[in-house]
Amino acid sequence: MDLNALGSQTGIGLAIAFALGMLLLALKPKDRAGIRNMLVMAVIFGLLLITGLAMGRWGSPRAASLAASLAAVGVGAVIIRLGSVLAFRLIMPALRMDPPRIVEDLVVTALAAAWVLYWLHGAGVNLGSLLATSAVITAVLAFSMQDTLGNVLGGVVLQLDASLRIGDWVKIDDISGQVVDVRWRHTAIETRNRETVIIPNGWLVKNRFTVIGSRSDSRMRWRRWLWFNIELDASPSQVLQLLEDSVRDCEAPNVLLEPPPSAVLMDTSGGYARYALRYWMGDPRPDDPTDSDVRRNALAALARQNVHLAVVQEERLVIKENERRRAALQADEMARRQALLAEVDLFSNFAADELQSLAENLVLAPFVKGSTITRQGRVAHWLYLLVSGEVDVWIEQGSKRTHIATLQAGSVIGEMGMMTGEPRRATITARTDVEALRLGKNGFQKVLLARPEIAHEISKVIASRQSELDVARRSATASAADDPQQDAIGARIRAFFGLDQ
Repeated sequence: MDLNALGSQTGIGLAIAFALGMLLLALKPKDRAGIRNMLVMAVIFGLLLITGLAMGRWGSPRAASLAASLAAVGVGAVIIRLGSVLAFRLIMPALRMDPPRIVEDLVVTALAAAWVLYWLHGAGVNLGSLLATSAVITAVLAFSMQDTLGNVLGGVVLQLDASLRIGDWVKIDDISGQVVDVRWRHTAIETRNRETVIIPNGWLVKNRFTVIGSRSDSRMRWRRWLWFNIELDASPSQVLQLLEDSVRDCEAPNVLLEPPPSAVLMDTSGGYARYALRYWMGDPRPDDPTDSDVRRNALAALARQNVHLAVVQEERLVIKENERRRAALQADEMARRQALLAEVDLFSNFAADELQSLAENLVLAPFVKGSTITRQGRVAHWLYLLVSGEVDVWIEQGSKRTHIATLQAGSVIGEMGMMTGEPRRATITARTDVEALRLGKNGFQKVLLARPEIAHEISKVIASRQSELDVARRSATASAADDPQQDAIGARIRAFFGLDQ
C-alpha cells in the first residue's frame, strides 16, 4: 500500500480513536484509567506513524513502511478496544443487556486476531503455512500450559453459564465473601476483613462452592442458624416461642420478618436441649453483627422468663453434700405434690400420711399441645393430675367427635379407669402444653388396703363426676345425686382392689 495513503488512513483511525476516547472519558468515569491507557497507546502509535512518514522522506522506504504498518495495526487495535467499551459498557446496559465480562474479552480478542491476520495477508504473508506452523506451536504450548489453559477455560465456563457473577456472595471452604472480579485465569473474592482472595478458575470448575441467596429471588434473603443449649427442665414449647418472639421484637435493621423466624428443638443428648433459631438476613455483609443483635435479644428474652442456658459442668463427688441437697430437693417436691393432691376433691378426705404415700408414687407425665392423653375405649389403670395447662374432653361416636368440656389445672382425669379398671369413657387431648402427674393402681392400692372405707367416699365423688359426664353426653339436665350409680361404682372399686376378700 502507498505510504501516503496508509498514513492518511491511519490518521483517520487516530482521529476516530481520540473521539471515542474523549466520549468514553465523559460518559464512563469509572473506566477512565483503562481509557487513558488506550489514548496513551494511540499517541505512541501516532508518533510511530510520524516517524515512518519521516523515514520515507529521508530515503528509507522499508523502515518507513514497517513503522507505518505497525502504527496502523496498533491504531486499529485501539479502536477495537475502545469500540468494545462503548458497545458492552454503554450501549448494551442502556438496552438492558448484561453479557458476562468475558464475552467482551472474547470479542475483543477475536477482532484483534482477525485484524492482525488481515494485515498479514495484505503484507503478502502466506497464511496457510503460518497457520500450520502455529498449530504445531499451539499444541506444544497447550501441553506445557495445561493448568493455565484450564484456568482460562474455567473462567470462560463460569461466566458463560453464570455460575458466578460479580456481586455474588459465596462460601468456598473457610472463605466467605463477595465476588469482585472474574478474570480469565482467576476469580477474586473480597472477604469481610477487606482481604482479596484469588482462586484459580480451574479449581472452581472442579469443586463445590456455595452462592448465598436465591438466583430466582431479586431480593437478597439469607437464612442464618443460631444455636442455644438450654437446660432440660425448661419447657420446649416455651423456649421455642421465646426464641421466635425475640427475633420479631428485636427490630434489628438487617433482620427480615418475612419469611418469619422459626425455632426448632434439634437434640436432647449430652444432658441439655439443643435449639436452633433460624432467621432471615437481608444483607450478608454484616452477618456477625446481625447474629450478635439477634443472639443478645434471645438471651435477654430467655433470662426474663428464668430460662437458663446449659453449661458443661464437672461434678466432684462430695457425697454428704450431694445427699443433703438431693434430700432437700426431694422433700420440696414431695411437699408440692402433697399440696396438689390435697386440693383435689377425690383425695379431700385423705390424711397427711396417706397423701404422702400417694405423692411418693406420682410420676411426671408431660404432654405437648395436640397430643392424646387418653383415648375412649382403651384400658389404662392410672389417673392424671393436671399441674398446668388445659385439656379437652371428647365423646367419640363412630367417626364423629363431640367436644364435652375443657378441664383446667387441678383437675383429675382417668379416675374411673384406675379405680374400677373400666375402659376410658372419653378421649382427652392436650389443648395446650400440659404438665401432669400420673398415679397408677399399685400406688393407690396400698392406701386403700390400709383404710378400705375410703372407697365409699371416693365412689361418691366418682359417681358425681360420671353423672356430670352423662349429662354432657346426653346434653340434658339430670340430678348429680344418683345413689344406685354410687353403690354400683363402690362395688366395682372394692372388687377391683380386692377389698371384699
